[in-house]
Amino acid sequence: MSVLRHAFKEWAVVCKALADGRQAIVLRKGGIAEDAGEFWLEHTRFWLYPTYVHQQRDGVAPDVLPLLEQALAERPPQGTIRLTHFAEADSGVYHLHNLPAALLLGGMHCLAAATVNARFQYKRPGLFVLPVRVYKAAQAFDLPETSYYAGCRSWVELERELPTDGATPVLTDEAYREVRLRLDRLLRPTAMT
Repeated sequence: MSVLRHAFKEWAVVCKALADGRQAIVLRKGGIAEDAGEFWLEHTRFWLYPTYVHQQRDGVAPDVLPLLEQALAERPPQGTIRLTHFAEADSGVYHLHNLPAALLLGGMHCLAAATVNARFQYKRPGLFVLPVRVYKAAQAFDLPETSYYAGCRSWVELERELPTDGATPVLTDEAYREVRLRLDRLLRPTAMT
């Protein structure tokens, strides 16, 4: 049986966009509780942990507002974490050092340009782009939201391992390959022939 115990915290609307196949990348700066506030890929397989803290209506692109409303409507009861999808990030992380490169990704995620800019500029300029292959779990898992899970950090270890057998990919192999090719074209233009 395949199991996962670690989860990656991200805005609920971003988790919803990943779950719906509207995006297959995560833009990350790092959690305050992480070493020097820097993100690093601590795990290559992880549950998507939807958070509602810091999530802002004006933080997403205008066309994503209905998705935000849907994510809020599907919010589990207070004190509960609902895990329905997990991700695999086995192809590395892009570390962007200039804002124009980050803004080129506008059509590949649900964040507003101002949010991308704010994340890029926070503390020291830079942004991490994490391509992820997302899977819908065969069942949803509701866990109690403990104080251990609180705080501004990217990664949490769950109270127990959760099974991933029977999961289905959100994007087809071809669709995910297209995402990777587009990222390479946008972020590594000199590598393309």
